[in-house]
Amino acid sequence: MQDGFNSTKFGLLVKDVKYALRTQINNNLVLVDTLQRMGIEHHFQEEIQSILQKEFEQSACFLKYQNHHDISLCFRLLRQEGYHVSADVFKRFKNNDDGTFGLNLSQDVNGLIGLYEASQLGVEGELILDEVANFSGEHLNACLANNDSSCDEARIIKETLKYPYHKSLASCKADVFINNFKGINGWGRSTLQELANMDYSITKEIHQHELAQVSRWWKSLGLAEELKLLRDQPLKWYTWPMAVLQDPRMSQQRIELAKCISLVYVIDDIFDVYGTIEELTLFTQVVNRWELSAMVDLPEYMRSTYKALYNTINSIGNNIYKIYGQNPTQNLRNTVLYIHMFFFALIPSLPNLCNAFLKEAKWFASGVVPSTNEYLKNGVVSSGVGTILVHMFYILGLGVNSNIHLEDISSMSSSVAMILRLWDDLGSAKDENQEGKDGSYIECYMKENKDASIKLAREHVIKLIEDEWKNLNKEHLHLMSPSSRSFSKVSLNSARMVLLCIVMMITNPFLSFKNILILCCMVIYQCELLNFLLALDYNAPQSKIVKRN
Repeated sequence: MQDGFNSTKFGLLVKDVKYALRTQINNNLVLVDTLQRMGIEHHFQEEIQSILQKEFEQSACFLKYQNHHDISLCFRLLRQEGYHVSADVFKRFKNNDDGTFGLNLSQDVNGLIGLYEASQLGVEGELILDEVANFSGEHLNACLANNDSSCDEARIIKETLKYPYHKSLASCKADVFINNFKGINGWGRSTLQELANMDYSITKEIHQHELAQVSRWWKSLGLAEELKLLRDQPLKWYTWPMAVLQDPRMSQQRIELAKCISLVYVIDDIFDVYGTIEELTLFTQVVNRWELSAMVDLPEYMRSTYKALYNTINSIGNNIYKIYGQNPTQNLRNTVLYIHMFFFALIPSLPNLCNAFLKEAKWFASGVVPSTNEYLKNGVVSSGVGTILVHMFYILGLGVNSNIHLEDISSMSSSVAMILRLWDDLGSAKDENQEGKDGSYIECYMKENKDASIKLAREHVIKLIEDEWKNLNKEHLHLMSPSSRSFSKVSLNSARMVLLCIVMMITNPFLSFKNILILCCMVIYQCELLNFLLALDYNAPQSKIVKRN
């Protein structure tokens, strides 16, 4: 399927774009931005890195740009790729007399859009970017109020305010951008549109094949047949890898990540639907021992789950070694050492996940509403993000030949988990086949703050999410060495995927999560996958579930 990327026609189009990247010196940042917005930048990574490195190496890289939009674009592109350029460049837009932004800036819609987009990459303490965000947001909203809502300018403003590029999945916005692309100073419209459409068609076919593989793997486990109340949704589990690992060449990595995600959901259902407190405590102890023989102590229905968990983790470890390990013909000791390294890092995350689920089960059973700090500390773990990102660390090969270690990703992983937990609570999302609630941060917050309204609590949650994004941006800058860039981008895409799902939930409150995921696929791939997805056997049982005591 990836042979399409090797076709003569595709190769000629790529060659044309590479030539333009080398020769269109005055427009190369606009071209880089265009490639990223079309979702085809992975074909030009070396050229893009060369352009941005040159921009960064110029000591006064912003001085050659005279308008607000170009300066903002340069800043955003450099920060996105991990270059720690100073935000002080935006101080030049302020009046010397009173320190406010100039009147001419408030009337420059294109400049305001660029400023608002750039402000999304701020880190804690960058007050100038907070000011830029407030100023540009206020004036863009004013422009929106004075514009015909159906005109192109109003549409772009509305889209920017609601879904700024840095916090959105590029694939969700690519189709509209491609269709409305007019070219760059008369060049590139037909070339880039044709290239993007070819890339999309090839990638779609790759994803369809991968989803079919994940579905077959899941069916082969037999868990859905044995445990009728488990969520039976390979589509859901594959949607996240499809969204966060966007390079078409990462086929095996997407499949392995989907397996990992499925296990988190299986364990979640065992804790939320099946197990008593005593059984769940025993299950957690067995996972902590991590021995296949230990499952003899488990109830019958838990044995198959534990065996699937044990065998799948072993399989993922072996597959990761095949992708990134030393030459397979070398002695077996290398293989064993690498797989042990994978297990040594991964296995502690599984008992931690089970312990977090167990704590939530005990809160639920006893009617306890924890403190906000206790809820978030546990919720970051029970989100499953930490377990998934540890897998991701190794799936991307970072445990093999890189200088990055697991402790280096802990802060970024925590922020992604916090964003997931807080957005999930804000959207009041529930698992579609369960009754009751697991509690929420808002509930805990209002218990601690008796006079707080729902509105105030929600505003507080939004502020916490904004703070976590600033920490994500900071960690992104720290982790953007060549060896760790892939992990940082996957983490950011994970946070972006959270927002997409929650927006879909809020705007479609009567749909099950299964259908929310279908909507997300439709948004990401403009409905092209829909018929294929609907043909798959992923439907979860719709039975009403009563939690066992």
